[in-house]
Amino acid sequence: MRSESSGQIAYIGLGSNLAQPVGQIKAARLAIASLDSVRELAFSSLYRSPPMGPQDQPDYVNAVMAIVTTLPAEKLLTCLQAIENDQGRVRKGERWGARTLDLDILLYGERQIQLPHLTVPHVGIAERAFVLYPLFEIAPELTVTGVGRLAELVDKCPCNGLERIV
Repeated sequence: MRSESSGQIAYIGLGSNLAQPVGQIKAARLAIASLDSVRELAFSSLYRSPPMGPQDQPDYVNAVMAIVTTLPAEKLLTCLQAIENDQGRVRKGERWGARTLDLDILLYGERQIQLPHLTVPHVGIAERAFVLYPLFEIAPELTVTGVGRLAELVDKCPCNGLERIV
């Protein structure tokens, strides 16, 4: 992964399964791209995936966005959480539950970050089809720091019901 002279390349995972998920993802894309110190580089197709956690919830809509930013990773996370809140995200402490919007920093340059509130590369990135396939669509030559080549990760990861929708 390279950095651009104007900032750091980062990849953001977007997911929603409540309150018109496709609209939530599209609104989040616009909100992220309009942040100061952020420029969109690429945006994947939208994908439908079965829920990872409790099965008594709607399917998710997922995408991945590539940006270049001069924001430090922690500040970017704060901005993403503000967008989630603006779009009706309610944090109940329930892991993998239904949500209007989930924005995750998947990769931030080649950095490895281990903080109580932020882990980069994102935890589980190598096993999640709803992350790997959209990421591969926009960055097929990518190597995930400390994990491996994206093409090899995709080859090892079954689709598990993942479906490209738009």
